Amino acid sequence: MHAYEQLYINGQWVPSTGTDTLSVTDSATEEIIATIPEGTAADVDAAVAAARAAFPAWSELPKEERAGYLVKIQAGLDARTDEIASTIAKEVGMPIFLSNLIQVGLPKANFAIAAQLLGSYEFEEQIGNSLVVKEAIGVVGCITPWNYPLHQIALKVAPALAAGNTVVLKPSEVAPINAFMLAEVIHEAGLPAGVFNLVSGIGPVVGEAIASHADVDMVSFTGSTRAGKRVAEVASQTVKKVSLELGGKSANIILEDADFNKAVTDGVGKCFLNSGQTCTALTRMLVPRSRMAEAEKIAAAAAAGFTPGNPFESTTRLGPLVSAAQRERVRGFITKGIDEGATLVAGGAETPEGLDQGYFVAPTVFSNVTRDMTIAREEIFGPVLSIMPYDTEAEAIEIANDSIYGLAGGVWSGDADHAKAVARKIRAGQVEVNGGAFNVMAPFGGYKQSGLGREAGKFGLEEFLEVKALLT
Repeated sequence: MHAYEQLYINGQWVPSTGTDTLSVTDSATEEIIATIPEGTAADVDAAVAAARAAFPAWSELPKEERAGYLVKIQAGLDARTDEIASTIAKEVGMPIFLSNLIQVGLPKANFAIAAQLLGSYEFEEQIGNSLVVKEAIGVVGCITPWNYPLHQIALKVAPALAAGNTVVLKPSEVAPINAFMLAEVIHEAGLPAGVFNLVSGIGPVVGEAIASHADVDMVSFTGSTRAGKRVAEVASQTVKKVSLELGGKSANIILEDADFNKAVTDGVGKCFLNSGQTCTALTRMLVPRSRMAEAEKIAAAAAAGFTPGNPFESTTRLGPLVSAAQRERVRGFITKGIDEGATLVAGGAETPEGLDQGYFVAPTVFSNVTRDMTIAREEIFGPVLSIMPYDTEAEAIEIANDSIYGLAGGVWSGDADHAKAVARKIRAGQVEVNGGAFNVMAPFGGYKQSGLGREAGKFGLEEFLEVKALLT
């Protein structure tokens, strides 16, 4: 077990003003693998003061020099890829080969992209007699989740730093070790003191202190819709900018002329990635009523291929959930699905055979799910797919949009133009067309209660900029 005993504030590792610690658990073995400081509001005060003091010099630094630091951070992460991937596989449960590609690959890309954008992004534009300039907002509070922990940190920290802001980060206390590793990398990169600060702790203490702080100019939050509402409420008292990336209940419309084997199999994979602990997971599969039996058969076969097991075993396709609380929550949803009359096609609430230790849930597929059922409406955040019937294309679009969420979606058709036309009618920030690949440069964010603002690429950079007009 490793004890992280200090926070990173003003370019130094310093003890918390509090004395309590939080435990971090290996999701596959249930063993405590680390402890971290349980930070306090006073720690946030110190971090914000450091960030505020560092802001003028950092924001005025030539963008080429800011880019240079980001490249150094990317290189530092690259040098520790295997170590970080192993850590996140233990924290979150993602199989190690995917953890390497996704959980570390994406954060490295985010820092590289932020550096590249500084080379081409225009921070000034002449409009009539006005010189319109885009400049850093100030001190940014970043509050991040546990499911893609370092990726979500990098999606905020890299563009915030690129834009000239200084940062106070509160990582998820459930999967925080990777954040401490990032702080070590940042320290080794020689980032000026106070530009990046790390305060670990729990949301109701550290998160609230960041969101409510008068000297924090913006809060960027990723997590549950419930917590996001609280962040927005608290932040509103000081009228600061708030960016929210929240929950999802994404619909995957499979049209009559789609390649069903390909579409259903891909859809199961998009639902089960990271054991379903993905905000964009395509958890509602909408299928023509006449082809439900066909879809069920394909989905059951695909689910059978998601072998649950320890993330470090080569045969594992589905790791554990992140915690005991998450496991019980997901099992509760599965039980509710059965109780409310959905047809269980694969899996169930029972512990997968031979996996009594670890937070495992069987890959589960329901069919004949109706839109009023709990499993069709609430974000489960586990490996649970709901197959829902529709009778017409118009009804499919209506069902897809019948959600408080609007983060992602999918459409499959034998006619790509037809699929795009349907995709345009889905009220969501990101829609895959015939299994389109994730794009690290494309805007990422949601409609409705899935959030406010966009992350990634130039859109993510612009979230951290203020706009000023100089009238001449």
